[in-house]
Amino acid sequence: MLALTKGDRVLDQELALLARAGIEPLEDPRSSRKLIFDTSLEGVQFMLLRSSDVATYVQHGIADVGMAGRDVLLEHGEDGYYQPLDLDFGHCRIMEAGLVDEPPLPRRIRVATKFVNVAQRYYARMGRQVDIIKLYGAMELAPMTGMAHRIIDIVETGNTLKANGLTPMNLIHDVSTRLIVNKTAMKVKHRVVAEFIERMRASVKEGKS
Repeated sequence: MLALTKGDRVLDQELALLARAGIEPLEDPRSSRKLIFDTSLEGVQFMLLRSSDVATYVQHGIADVGMAGRDVLLEHGEDGYYQPLDLDFGHCRIMEAGLVDEPPLPRRIRVATKFVNVAQRYYARMGRQVDIIKLYGAMELAPMTGMAHRIIDIVETGNTLKANGLTPMNLIHDVSTRLIVNKTAMKVKHRVVAEFIERMRASVKEGKS
């Protein structure tokens, strides 16, 4: 069982990667309400999940293999599965950002983010104490309204930050989509899983050419 992320753009990229490897769904998941799909490769099915749930399903062995953004994996925790392959799509960055005209900051700052664990580790490495405010969207509003001094968020082009008077300040992690494999599945189903990894590796290479 393969765990994929729903969402039009990322699903299109996942399906293209699989298609280059000779694996295609028997019906179009973009026009179906089903969550589990058979594929053209015998014995291989995939399920569609929220991005934040892919690692959990792989970690618990419900899915043997999954595709998930490194941002999600960093926040979830990286135990319980291997990351054998960078799939080379979904590129972005996790960055610390603040106001362009940022006033002097207090010793203890407030930081808004949905990446609470990532933020805690980042500031711990810096030896800085912060108050973290968990938000799920529109991070830019937090510094604009004074609720937070800084944000930690996904940045692709930086245009949204710029449009709202913010600027990226520090790179925390580069992000791309990773192939993840349940540790038990790697042992018990080694031949099948290893073959799938090699199919994906060849597909990634073909996608670059």
